[in-house]
Amino acid sequence: MTQNIKIWQQNVNKSRMCQHNLLSNNQLVREGINIIALQEPAIDPQGYTLAAKDWMIIYPSTTKNVPRAVTLIRANLSSDSWRQLDFPLADVTAIQIKGGWGKLTILNVYNDCGNDKTVRLLSEFHHRNRAELEQTVNGEAHILWLGDFNRHHPYWDDPNDIRLFTSEATSTAEKLIEAVADAGLELALPSGTPTHRHNITKKWSRLDQVFLSDHSKNKIITCDTQPDQWGINTDHLPILTVMNLCTDTVEADEIPNFREVDWGEFCKELSVQLEKLPPAALIDSQTQLDTSCASLTKAIQRTIDSQVPMMTIMSKSKRWWTKELTQL
Repeated sequence: MTQNIKIWQQNVNKSRMCQHNLLSNNQLVREGINIIALQEPAIDPQGYTLAAKDWMIIYPSTTKNVPRAVTLIRANLSSDSWRQLDFPLADVTAIQIKGGWGKLTILNVYNDCGNDKTVRLLSEFHHRNRAELEQTVNGEAHILWLGDFNRHHPYWDDPNDIRLFTSEATSTAEKLIEAVADAGLELALPSGTPTHRHNITKKWSRLDQVFLSDHSKNKIITCDTQPDQWGINTDHLPILTVMNLCTDTVEADEIPNFREVDWGEFCKELSVQLEKLPPAALIDSQTQLDTSCASLTKAIQRTIDSQVPMMTIMSKSKRWWTKELTQL
């Protein structure tokens, strides 16, 4: 069991370099991040995104359009403790995590700045699945909407920055506020916290949000931006949300790593072990055959134990999958 659910969210501006740097340096694994919610991820021509061995990718349940929101779940999170929920848009991924404390539904959202389709579908999704989202046999049901909502409003932006609050901007933002209120959610990321710096004007504003069930505020340990880990080629700050909820994890297995063997040293050690066996003799019974095979096996196993390094893998990871298999 891990003590907290830690969620890292960021719009990476479709930058392969930014996303690669975020996932490849293993920093999020060392910090115990369980879930990564990316908006505008780097997508290749085949419709896939970048990942690393420690993460399982959750794509939107619909494949009609290029995904603009993907969620990565740490590979050591028990597959029995979470599931994906269907959402009819490639801009949202929905997952639900369960534990003895209840359940947490996380919607990773990219909201297009040019229309209100995503907001409307979020409301419809909540109404259609209200019982599944809000009711649980044990504990409490928590709901989290997070991501890039592309809306400006004095409720979360700097109220003195009046350039942001055109009548059109305020009107579209109020539709989002109505949807959030209807779902029983409140701001978890403190109002006034900037998350986005415009590439041209270099002015700060708030496009990224974290909305949480109004009864779940006591589960928040921290919810804040991480300016010191901004990342390259993106104008959005990452946001870290830590909740006091436990998750079931899978223990790592250790197996021999034959790829890293020094075969010259292996053969020398094997010769030493074989010299310890009785002299070769004619085998004329099943008992002698069994004894000889057992002795040979022990000599090989002792050599493996001393010469083959160990590697740690997750028991449910898919490391047997290769680039060659992807091409096939």
